[in-house]
Order: sequence, then structure tokens, then C-alpha cells
Amino acid sequence: FEDYSENVVVWQNVLYQCDNVAFDHQLISLDVYTPLDMRAPGGVTGQYALEIAMDELAFAANIDPVELRLRNYTQKDQNKNLPFSSKELKACYEQAAKAFGWEKRPPAPRARREGHKLVGWGMATGAWEAKQQEAAAKALLTLDGKLTVSSSTADIGTGTYTVMTQLAAEALGLPLADVTFKLGDSALPEAPLQGGSWTVASVGSAVKMVSEALAEKLLKLSRKLENSPFTTASLDEVFFEDGHLKLNSDPAKALAIKEIMQQREVPYLEEEVSSKPAEGQKKYAAYTHSAVFVEVKVDEDFGVVEVSRVVSAIAGGRVINPKTAASQIIGGVVWGIGMALHEESMLDHKVGRFMNHDLAEYHVPVNADTPTIEVIFVEEHDEHVNPIGAKGLGEIGITGVAAAISNAVFHATGKRIRNLPITLDKLL
Repeated sequence: FEDYSENVVVWQNVLYQCDNVAFDHQLISLDVYTPLDMRAPGGVTGQYALEIAMDELAFAANIDPVELRLRNYTQKDQNKNLPFSSKELKACYEQAAKAFGWEKRPPAPRARREGHKLVGWGMATGAWEAKQQEAAAKALLTLDGKLTVSSSTADIGTGTYTVMTQLAAEALGLPLADVTFKLGDSALPEAPLQGGSWTVASVGSAVKMVSEALAEKLLKLSRKLENSPFTTASLDEVFFEDGHLKLNSDPAKALAIKEIMQQREVPYLEEEVSSKPAEGQKKYAAYTHSAVFVEVKVDEDFGVVEVSRVVSAIAGGRVINPKTAASQIIGGVVWGIGMALHEESMLDHKVGRFMNHDLAEYHVPVNADTPTIEVIFVEEHDEHVNPIGAKGLGEIGITGVAAAISNAVFHATGKRIRNLPITLDKLL
């Protein structure tokens, strides 16, 4: 516990070609509270330093910040010397820049203003590891065609209920109304804690696999029916749709799931599976990527910073539910605004305790601080990362945001702020 550390020095080898760069870190014991994980630990801090350094280099070299990143683009994780399972970061740059209007950005700081406010545009890259943990799920299909899937995961507002229901319904071709997902009980099949941006990849893979196991059982039952069109059919020669089992070659030849179970006099079908990362995944490095573009307005008289616009483009593999996924990214952006402009732990150096340990004095963004946030999901197909091809979205929304804001503040004011939060006293 006391040896807690974060990977803050790995990201340059993930994001950029770094043939002649080496980083290291050292842990030092201090007489203060031991820190704990908080929102993309290591990523938000390490990438903040990296991304403002890239912006500083781009300005010194008179190169557009996006162009500098493209020139140093890497196709492999140099920490592991492995190719990426997929990487559509270039598409993130392209689509976010176009949506933001980046081509209209003047390169010189303090070049744009609106009345007494200086306007700045900044951008940054984000990355977060796409992990999969071992997880189990159980599925129960009853004679009335209702499916219940369960796993001892949680839903802390991330959309777990919705996404797992979708995955199960998709696998068996059932209406969403006929599928129930149960969670939040330790008596259910084991699942990892909800963190690390791995719930969909981990539990979702188990849900897909257990639903497909039921599909296999249904196909076996259908083969035994009189005059069955599925006598010799394999699972890859059929599909499930609208509560029916159908032949790929002739969809008109179909049997209702209820009918199959009724004719075989099977009151229910039940299956439980455990899913874990496949051995082949070790051949690849898996990451979710983002490109974040930000506009800020800085009051020239008072130094107050306002984030007025954000465009965040995400390459996250298969996006199962765009609405809940976008909500994850929007939440991450708001957290990034908090990191950049509001949040700071004030330490009493005499006793080693934090003084502002409540929301009265630890400031977080509110609605008035939240601008228009546009989320773009670029198309990214990944057949290596996990069985459902989805990457985690819980933390990629925040990585890169604080750096993009800091870079935009520099573009607006000409002042480079390297320590957070960026408060008015640092700009006056």
C-alpha cells in the first residue's frame, strides 16, 4: 500500500516514435497520506507533461501542433515492442480538427480576441490501455422466450445494465424487452471491480460467450426436430433474429426459439461461462486513443479562464451504445476541466494533512463551467482486443483534456502554465 505508484513515464513510447528517448522514475517516502487511484491514474499526469511539451516544441519549431504529432506518429508500443491491436488516432486528428475548424487557427499567441477576452485554441492527444479481466456470466432462457443474464459486476452510472442487455439480445436475436441483466450481488458469477475502463470488455465478453453457448444448445435441439432445416447446420451457418433461428442461406427457413423448446419439451436452458484474455492478445498492445481540441477565452483584465468549446474524437473499437458512450466521454471532459482549472489539494505541511477535504473548498466544475462538448467516435475495427471488439471508454475522456486547455491558454495569452490548476493569479 505504501509503495503506491503510477505509470507517468510510459506514455511517450505509446504515442510517439521515440528512438532516442529514455525515461525513469523513483519513489520517495514522504510524511503525507498515501495517494490512491483517481481517474486514469498516471495517464492524466504523465500525458499532461508530455502534451504541453509537444505543444512547446511545436511553437519553438514553428510547426502546427497536429502536424508535429503526425510526423512523430508510431505504429507500435515501444515499451513492449508490440504492434497495436488497432490504432485510428490519425482519423481522430483529422475528424476532430475538421469539426473544430482547426485550419483557421492563427499560429501566433494573442492573435484573436473577443472584446476584452483573449481567445486561444489548443489540442492534445490522449491514450489509455484497453484491458480485459477475467469475468463470468450466467444465462437462463425460459420457455416463454425470456432471457436473464447475470454477473456480479456493478453499474456506477456507466451504462452497464444497458450494454450487457444489448450484447445478450444481439447474440440470441431477442428484443431488448425480453432480456434482463442482473448485477450487484456477490452470489452471482464473479466479475472484476468496476474500474480500469475494463467492464464492457471483461463482463461483455462473458455475456457474449454465455449467450452464444445458449445459441449452440438451441441449435442442437433444433437438429432433433422432425423435418428440421437445421439438421446439418453448424453455428456459423445460422443466425438469430426476432426470436427465431434462421439459416444464412435461406432466412425463410426459420424456427421460433419458443417453438424449439416447446417441441423438445425443454422448460429452460441454462449456461455459465468464464471469459479471460486469449493467449493471442499477448501479441498486441491495446489502447484507446483520443484527440482533444479546446477553445478558451481568457479575461485580459482579471485572468479568468473560460472553456468555451471542446471537440473530442475517440478511437475506442466497437462502440456498443453511442449514447452511453458519449456520456462517458462528456463526463471525462468535465473532469479534465476540473483538473485544469479548478481542483487542487491544499496540504498543511506542518501535519501532512489536506486542508480542503470537502466540496466546500475543493472546487469542481459546475454547469456554468461546462461548455458545448462534441464527441466523435471514429470507426475502428479491432479483432484482437477481445471477443466483442470494444475498448474501454471510462477514462480516455479525461486524458489529454487538461493539456489541451493549458495549450489553449498559452495560445490565448502567450503564458505557459506547467503546474495545475491554472488560476487567475498565475495569469496576471
